[in-house]
Amino acid sequence: MTHFDTTHWSIVLRARGDTADARAALEALCRRYRPPVLAYIKRRGHSAEDAEDLAQTFFTRFLEDAYYATADPARGRFRALLLTALKRFLIDADAHAHALKRGGGVPLRSLDSGFGSEAPERLADDATPENAFDRDWAATVLEAAMQRLREEAKQAGRQRLFDHLSEFLLERPDEADYARVAAALALRRNTLAVAVHRLRQRLRELVREELAQTTTDQTELESELRQLRGAFHGVMS
Repeated sequence: MTHFDTTHWSIVLRARGDTADARAALEALCRRYRPPVLAYIKRRGHSAEDAEDLAQTFFTRFLEDAYYATADPARGRFRALLLTALKRFLIDADAHAHALKRGGGVPLRSLDSGFGSEAPERLADDATPENAFDRDWAATVLEAAMQRLREEAKQAGRQRLFDHLSEFLLERPDEADYARVAAALALRRNTLAVAVHRLRQRLRELVREELAQTTTDQTELESELRQLRGAFHGVMS
């Protein structure tokens, strides 16, 4: 079995059978990728408040109306599935906006407290809706990989070391940074450099694993990696 045999696509396909476990997994998947959906809606010109409502309604319909039911893994990445479904939803919402008052239409029902507005704002002023979606998608993948790396450090009893070095995983430290952390941890500079190198290497591996969950073959995976490098060059270099 390859790592492409158990992916986000498999969750989507299993959910077609409407089993409780598959539905729960799909809802968790929607919670994870809420930030890029919200970023796209905001960049389409909606206010922050309206974007929150639209994102909530989108995910509710995605699940309750089974937007995913006709999805075909052979047609592309999971990222493309979500973006295509979102575009179709917004076209429909815009077409009916003139007939709806605020609070009308499909009732909003929170799927989970994870749909809150705690995600940091990452939009660039010059971002297109598609670029905003891709940037937040990349950030979501990176955050998931960082969380896994943090948990690994905790399990290995290296939480304190990770906490001090995590700031160096996205941007390479300079000599002053090494000196500051070496003094705080009472470690040699070379020891810290080795630890940073190993953490960065492991982070790259975890990022690949996260992206493999959204693709169906090696070609798609490499394409997603190139897209992520464009957003976070320092992580994958």
